[in-house]
Amino acid sequence: MDISRAEQRILHLMAQGGRIEITRDNRKIEIVSCFTRDGWVYPGFGLELFRKLKRLKAIKSSAGQPYRITERGLKLVRAQLDNK
Repeated sequence: MDISRAEQRILHLMAQGGRIEITRDNRKIEIVSCFTRDGWVYPGFGLELFRKLKRLKAIKSSAGQPYRITERGLKLVRAQLDNK
């Protein structure tokens, strides 16, 4: 299955130890933020991309923790030599 370049970047970032945190307001997701393993916020990540990754079952949250990459997500991501 092919995934877009933006999805590829996020999954690669998460495979290196990144996470996705969400902020809710009355059970509705308001803000999604993607953090690198160093704690930096990754720009260009939005609710639409979050929903697509969740629909592909490439990310998952358990026990109220931030979203992390799944085994399926690791299979979808391709190796990148230059990390771009």
